[in-house]
Amino acid sequence: MIRLLVNFLEALLNTFYQGRDRVFARFFVLETVARVPYFAFTSVLHLYETMGWWRKSDWLKVHFAESWNELHHLLIAESLGGNDRWYDRYLARFGGLIYYWIIVLVYMLNASAAYNFMQQVEEHAYHTYDLFLKEHGEELKQMPAPKVAINYYLDGDLYMFDEFQTTHPEAFRRPQIENLYDVFVAVREDELEHVKTMIACQQPEAKETFQSPHAENRPALPESVRAAIELQTAQIIREAEKEPVQIA
Repeated sequence: MIRLLVNFLEALLNTFYQGRDRVFARFFVLETVARVPYFAFTSVLHLYETMGWWRKSDWLKVHFAESWNELHHLLIAESLGGNDRWYDRYLARFGGLIYYWIIVLVYMLNASAAYNFMQQVEEHAYHTYDLFLKEHGEELKQMPAPKVAINYYLDGDLYMFDEFQTTHPEAFRRPQIENLYDVFVAVREDELEHVKTMIACQQPEAKETFQSPHAENRPALPESVRAAIELQTAQIIREAEKEPVQIA
């Protein structure tokens, strides 16, 4: 079922968003849908906490920070005209509504499956942005960075940005933002960080070991979790170099 959901999203994007003139609309739709599972996760976690079943504040913080990050990806896409057409807005929001309720149900039945779904969505996003950078890198380097990107990556409170970088307990990322190319490099790397966090959440020991990177006296990730993350991310990068997702 999870693979079918991901395939449906990929088919939708590949069908309606072909061509250079549709790439920012594609990003708008992708980021609208991509942020939905994170607040689906927090919705269910709030329910569990309210009912007294399970309380894990670190998970709420991390998933909210992931949603906050995806919101800024969405704002970047909007600043580039990705939401200019009404039918793109309708498709993105209607799709997001459907995915919200699907992910709520899946998360309640099998949290690992929901995290695996989000891992696959973020892998697709990584490949999409990676190919875009390879195809249009020189052009992007001549274009200014949107103000919303500068505010988020450079000038704002970086606590929320750091909160979802769960594999960086000692030194957090600090992207360089000088032009639009740098912006999409940062967005691409954000997607890979989401993948790493989703992998960590799927590990059998996650309920005991997964913590906010800002947690006091946070121990290093268990070696088994770090190995799983390194193996999967290395494979994603190899696949991006060999068979990138087609967006144009």
